[in-house]
Amino acid sequence: MNKIDLQRTDSITNIAISAVTVDDLELVLPYVIEFRKQLFPMLDPEKIPRDLLDFKQVYLDEQAGTFLQARDSSGKLVGVIGMLAYDYRFPHLDLDARKTVEIARLFVAPDYRRSGLGTALFRQLTKAAKKKAVERLYLHTHPFLEGAHEFWLKQGFYLKEFCDESGFPTIHMEQLLGQSNDLKYSAELELSK
Repeated sequence: MNKIDLQRTDSITNIAISAVTVDDLELVLPYVIEFRKQLFPMLDPEKIPRDLLDFKQVYLDEQAGTFLQARDSSGKLVGVIGMLAYDYRFPHLDLDARKTVEIARLFVAPDYRRSGLGTALFRQLTKAAKKKAVERLYLHTHPFLEGAHEFWLKQGFYLKEFCDESGFPTIHMEQLLGQSNDLKYSAELELSK
């Protein structure tokens, strides 16, 4: 994936977004693990999820995988986002056999939140998904992650199901690529107000 420079008048001036490579792992993987610990202090920090344990295989080697990084003009890592093949681990969700990826690990440094960086990362990831002939984007988030549900609604996702997963209230969302979700998005946005 080519690097892009986003020229903005706010705090995301001169940000480069690029695909993570093997050479980036020494910096990116610890960044993601530390960010996860901060966002989910209630989880055992010694239990590293499978996608992070097998990061190279899941995000770099598998056809459906992609992981993007955003760096400022000094090279500092300020945001990440990934997608991986969805493993259908939530059997109660009514997901058909369309080619589906799970959006994961959108982390944006506090100084860059609400600057448009999360949206820019997601848009670049969507371009990668379309090149890989992905038909559905799936994700889940949690109500305690401030602004997350609203952010994903603004990106065109809609509510699939709200339920409890392993003791956490969980919002399951999806977006079908190549189809307009405008009506569903508008209804979801109204419900979230």
